[in-house]
Amino acid sequence: MGTNSKNDGIFDYGYAAWAGFLGGNLSSFVKWGSEIPFPPREAGRISPPFAILKALGLNAEDMTYVFTGHVINYGVALVHQGFSIVFGLLYCLLATACPLVTLGQGLAFGLIITLLFHAILLPLGGWAPQVWDISAHEVFSEVFGHLLWAWTIEIVRRDMVRMRFASASTLAKASSDVRSMATNR
Repeated sequence: MGTNSKNDGIFDYGYAAWAGFLGGNLSSFVKWGSEIPFPPREAGRISPPFAILKALGLNAEDMTYVFTGHVINYGVALVHQGFSIVFGLLYCLLATACPLVTLGQGLAFGLIITLLFHAILLPLGGWAPQVWDISAHEVFSEVFGHLLWAWTIEIVRRDMVRMRFASASTLAKASSDVRSMATNR
């Protein structure tokens, strides 16, 4: 793949990290966007990131700013964004070492993360109810949102991999053309 340089593996992991960072950021906004038509919680229940901030002893109520007249909780936003970046990085780095992670264009990864967090870790931490204690609408919202989230990371990763190999291919062809011109003189 690409060139036969000793640094190819490092280069691949560098691209993977960059893809994970970009994909994590972008996918965070995709996940938030999916919550507009399909709210993930019944009205009145706090979000898991808010509950985690409270459990850490932080005054989550005061972590706000106003944008176009809307009060935005930046604490929740940072937890949400950080989660996406960390798992975007994990996904892309794992995909470089073990392509099986990309099963179903990342959808399997998204489903595993949904189950890991919403069926196990969040309820164990007391930050969200047990899966059987929430409505089917809430389950649908979380699963749908996480599938879109993971797929977005995969789209960014795949595009960056294509870009990396297209660049390497272009450089290799240009180098070959230069060698060819030099030998034909």
